Amino acid sequence: MDLTSVEWRKSIRSNGTGGNCVEVATGTRVVGVRDSKDRDGGTLVVGPAAFAAFTDAVKYGRLG
Repeated sequence: MDLTSVEWRKSIRSNGTGGNCVEVATGTRVVGVRDSKDRDGGTLVVGPAAFAAFTDAVKYGRLG
């Protein structure tokens, strides 16, 4: 999956000291997630519905 032309957004939870750095890119059919400290280290690619379900589960504390 080629995500070179998408715009990556850094998480609002990222900070200036290098902790909690996650970037997300939303394409038309996929969502990419990567570590902003290691951009060449790999990208997790999931469908938009799966990503929305994950973020809802995090938001509402359903992963514990």
